[in-house]
Amino acid sequence: MWALALGGFGIGTTEFVAMGLLPEIAASVGVSEPTAGHVVSAYAAGVVVGAPLIATIAARVPRRTLLVALMVAFTLGNAATVLAPNYGLLVASRFVAGLPHGAYFGVAALVAAHLAGPGRRAQAVALVMTGLSVANVVGVPAASWLGMALGWRSAFVLVAVIGAATVAALAAWVPSLSIPTTSVRIELGALKSARVWLTLATAVIGFGGVFAVYTYISTTLTDVAGVPKSLVPVALMLFGLGMVAGNMVGGRLADRAVVPAVFATVTALAVLLAVFVAAAHNPYTAFLLVFGLGMGCAAVGPALQVRLMDVAEDAQTLAASLHHAAFNLANAFGAWIGGVVIAAGLGYTAPAAVGVVLALAGVAVFAVSIRGRDWIRS
Repeated sequence: MWALALGGFGIGTTEFVAMGLLPEIAASVGVSEPTAGHVVSAYAAGVVVGAPLIATIAARVPRRTLLVALMVAFTLGNAATVLAPNYGLLVASRFVAGLPHGAYFGVAALVAAHLAGPGRRAQAVALVMTGLSVANVVGVPAASWLGMALGWRSAFVLVAVIGAATVAALAAWVPSLSIPTTSVRIELGALKSARVWLTLATAVIGFGGVFAVYTYISTTLTDVAGVPKSLVPVALMLFGLGMVAGNMVGGRLADRAVVPAVFATVTALAVLLAVFVAAAHNPYTAFLLVFGLGMGCAAVGPALQVRLMDVAEDAQTLAASLHHAAFNLANAFGAWIGGVVIAAGLGYTAPAAVGVVLALAGVAVFAVSIRGRDWIRS
């Protein structure tokens, strides 16, 4: 389990560290900060493409072998980011680095749920996702500090080292498991379910607002809240601590009742985004709400993950992987819409205002996906 979480730690570090280093990346490759935000979107796009593609093609591959192969690809993709000589190749390298992300988390979630058994599935998934959360407490602030001190490329050197360590840990500690493999036909069968698509849409729309804010959090804190640049890594650490807390709370809520947990956590996210619009103008309240947004974001995850596994029936690998594809499509969508409203001159609090609308829309979409028996099962 901890070997699986180490992979999540590396993935979480590479996914979020670019957001805190956008000003440095933009200056280095000679583009504006909103344009540099496409680096974040490219990684997310890689997750969106790679999750269903790899989960489907590799349906018959033993889970341990697949996990190791995915982390090898992840390590090589991040090494390519370090060596990228210009903006175009940088964007391409981030896309490649994102390809194994969703499939890794999807397979890791299945392994965790298999080991935990009924009644503790969401908490097991949350434990694997703890690596992603801890990345925002330790990995992202450390990589951000390293990137600011030695140049942004050094942050991705650190990520590549974590990836290599994960490969070794998975090979040494993860045993062969009796999780049945499926087939391309069975996995693709999940795409026929309207409830699968609506649950994915809930994730994309509901999460989008958080990433609209977080992508540009560095400039929001320095220019709006008046936070010294040196304290931006502290804010990233607070976001990670919020994610750790959110994972714990979200996992317990989802094991009690999945459907009510989705409604409660996405609605709470809308409230937090609304408060952030005003809170961003003060350094103390801004830091508090950064913690809150991290908690709200992570709390939604376990419930949506288990919900997807339930509605996909036999197509477990694809469903689990699609959750992370949706999460990162929200990342790409949020980074894009945040850049649009900022470029339009609406200011750095505008992404949070848009995020409120998106989160409430996510609640509405999820409501459409519910049937009467879903409440009984939950």
